[in-house]
Amino acid sequence: MRIYDTRLEDHRAIAEGTMAFDLAKPAGFIFKPGQAIDLVLINPPGTDADSTRHTFSIASAPFEERLTIATRMRDSAFKRTLKSLPIGAPILFEGPSGSLTLHNNRTRPAVMVAGGIGITPFVSILRQAAHDQLPQQLLLLYSNHRPEDAAFLAELQGLEEQNKRFRLLATMTQMSKSSQSWAGRSGPIDEALVHQVGHELVAPIFYLAGPPAMVESMRQTLNQADIDDDDIRSEEFYGY
Repeated sequence: MRIYDTRLEDHRAIAEGTMAFDLAKPAGFIFKPGQAIDLVLINPPGTDADSTRHTFSIASAPFEERLTIATRMRDSAFKRTLKSLPIGAPILFEGPSGSLTLHNNRTRPAVMVAGGIGITPFVSILRQAAHDQLPQQLLLLYSNHRPEDAAFLAELQGLEEQNKRFRLLATMTQMSKSSQSWAGRSGPIDEALVHQVGHELVAPIFYLAGPPAMVESMRQTLNQADIDDDDIRSEEFYGY
């Protein structure tokens, strides 16, 4: 994979404890929606790999002029340094990598299951699908503790309005800890919900993204709902 020079163009909070970072997109850089890059700090806070580079899914779509990543801002040396970078600071990245991309058979629906910041590859996919007016049924099951934690939620609701082939089903699992109101679904993405959506769609392919424990649990839930492993694709977010 090639290493590219870029610079930080903007950063902002997009949910409680979550930030997005916009990077200049180098000329000639091509990626598929759902792929990732390795961000490499030019002046890392340490010499170990964890403080030098970090893998992030690309949240922006290929048609956009910038590259956007988003991350939970846990207290790591890498993320403290990333957050402190001034606008215009030079950064390196390597990529693209990853295979969590849409299947080519547009007659088969895609069901995307995201936990927390695992939403990022699906934001890229859904932005591009709306832009291209993709003739494919898309369903997103998006689980968070609270609305405050749900990155890109308002945008996803807007994309559902924009793309009639896309349906969003967001659910919150800890509304008792929220200070916001929520009129949507509460509770986990369970076997009953998977059965429900599975019966509404013909031969869907399932995509899973989130923390390793969530991905493994969701895979088991899908298996219990008679979804074959051949129809499941996944990406685990370690140390995000």
